[in-house]
Amino acid sequence: MAQPIRLHRTSSSLKASCHQCSLSNLCLPLAVEENELDRLEDIVQQGRIFNRGEHIFDQSTPFRACFAVRSGSVKTSIITESGEEQITGFFMPGELVGLDSMSHETYACTARALERTSICEFPVDKLEELTGKMPELQHHMYHLMSQEIQNGHQLAMLLSKNTAEERIAALLLSLSSRFERRRMSGTHFSLPMARSDIANFLGLAVETVSRVFTRFQNQGLIKARGRDLELLDVDALQLVARDSTRQD
Repeated sequence: MAQPIRLHRTSSSLKASCHQCSLSNLCLPLAVEENELDRLEDIVQQGRIFNRGEHIFDQSTPFRACFAVRSGSVKTSIITESGEEQITGFFMPGELVGLDSMSHETYACTARALERTSICEFPVDKLEELTGKMPELQHHMYHLMSQEIQNGHQLAMLLSKNTAEERIAALLLSLSSRFERRRMSGTHFSLPMARSDIANFLGLAVETVSRVFTRFQNQGLIKARGRDLELLDVDALQLVARDSTRQD
């Protein structure tokens, strides 16, 4: 794996670059005071680029850093006891990858870029040292870890749904809300993952995912052109996500 690229910036340019990117509600420089940015800048490795399919970190390798997605998207997965890949999550701009490994010595999963992706890297040893000196930063980290726990609960609820229609509707609504939180359109966006990845994540066959997408389109709920997706009737999708009587 290539060594991280270190971009040297002044405090003002670091602050400005954060305001200009989609990490506005996440990026750690926004959790500290202006006069403390120099200390944080010393540990942040910004602008590292991963091409599609490249590994950001691998399961069971030493845990050394968390990674904020600046642009692009990332998927995480684990290798099951039978040797198969199980996708465990998708991460978009403004989300931190690796938080689930904070209490372990090794990474709990593998993270790979779904497309050309820009990453900011936060070495965990230096970050822990800084959080002990910056109460605001420590509080922000607690908030992020709380969000990670909530995301795990949401995933459990998603996979507990009975039908393929419910699972796919719930996933689309989750993506919609996540795009909206990042000041992007929540009704017209490009899916960062392939349908095979959606199928793996939701525990469905690829053919089932394609069939449900076609059904939703015929019902006027969505408009799909490849990965380009438009949600035409969010209210109806919400009803589908809550309806345990539907069958695939």
